[in-house]
Amino acid sequence: MVYRMIFNQTAYFGRGAIREIPGAARGRGFHKAFVVTDPVLLETGTVKRVTDVLDEAGLEYEVFDNVKPNPPVECIQDGVERFNASGADFLIGLGGGSPQDTCKGIGIIAANPEFGDVLSLEGVADTKNPSVPIFGVPTTAGTASETTINYVVTDTRNKRKFVAVDPHDIPVVAFVDPDLTDSMPRGLKVATGLDALTHAIEGYVTPGAWSLSDCLSMQTIRMIARNLARSADGDVPAGEQMAYASYITGMAYSNVGLGLVHGMAHPLGGRLGVAHGVANGILLAPVMEYNKDYTGGKYRGIADAFGVEDAYTADLETVREAAVAAVHGLTVDLKNPTTISEVGATEADLEPLAHDAFHDVCTPGNPRKATEEDILAIYRSLM
Repeated sequence: MVYRMIFNQTAYFGRGAIREIPGAARGRGFHKAFVVTDPVLLETGTVKRVTDVLDEAGLEYEVFDNVKPNPPVECIQDGVERFNASGADFLIGLGGGSPQDTCKGIGIIAANPEFGDVLSLEGVADTKNPSVPIFGVPTTAGTASETTINYVVTDTRNKRKFVAVDPHDIPVVAFVDPDLTDSMPRGLKVATGLDALTHAIEGYVTPGAWSLSDCLSMQTIRMIARNLARSADGDVPAGEQMAYASYITGMAYSNVGLGLVHGMAHPLGGRLGVAHGVANGILLAPVMEYNKDYTGGKYRGIADAFGVEDAYTADLETVREAAVAAVHGLTVDLKNPTTISEVGATEADLEPLAHDAFHDVCTPGNPRKATEEDILAIYRSLM
């Protein structure tokens, strides 16, 4: 078996990491940045914190803030047009998953204009050229888009989300600066933290996982189990650990894949507009229950990370149940929804959701091969 791992060329971590942006840009011969972000970050002053650094260094930039949640095809196309007219030679993806994913789409299409419809990027895209160079600057602790080779786009016409997987889209440099994630509201800390936990657990149990990815995934599970609830309650050091945990698990799952939680979460976002991390939080424990007999001894490590006694010595079935219960308990304690009816799903939605989930690019990475009927049954159980 041959394993491939793709990481950023360079990454900076720690408070004040964004001050490294000008030097990293000039060291690569870049002259003008195209900053991809969203209106909220512009209004809250987060964008200014980055542009102030660029101003101080005398580095030119243009800000594109027409990014929407669950970024639609049209948003990326608008960004490509704006980028091509800007004279910029590199991109800064500033924000959570939506700005970063939009930034990747812009960078890929600007370098590979034959994919200008965006829809043809679905799955493993056969692009020929690396993206316009991207600097990834996360403002949430969950998606890890700053270190992954994939991005998610919404096909609004067909009410579906799809994943593009492309080694050409990975940011060349990442800047993980907890100063930018401290100000997240509690609900966003919860949603993005549950997204990171889902990445870690799915990346740990997927059949593509191996020794190196397991090290990264398991360390992330420990960090999140220890810090997510505290971060949500405003603990600043815990929030810093969550920022690093998100990046660490991104290094793993980006290379080994995800599974059914993501496969089922994407349709909830595409059809019902459910925030991705919220959807993952609803689905994670139920899918862990569905998968438990197909994961070998890996739930022992998950249980141990959540403080389950005798995780490595007790009966395996007991430990598996304890791991599922621990994840469910965290979800409840964080006050994330636990049913899909709470986020607007109706009986009429279930079959279309199951159809989309069965065909999602993440679903084949599940340790237990799911049928469309299995998926429908899980959705129905969450009504």
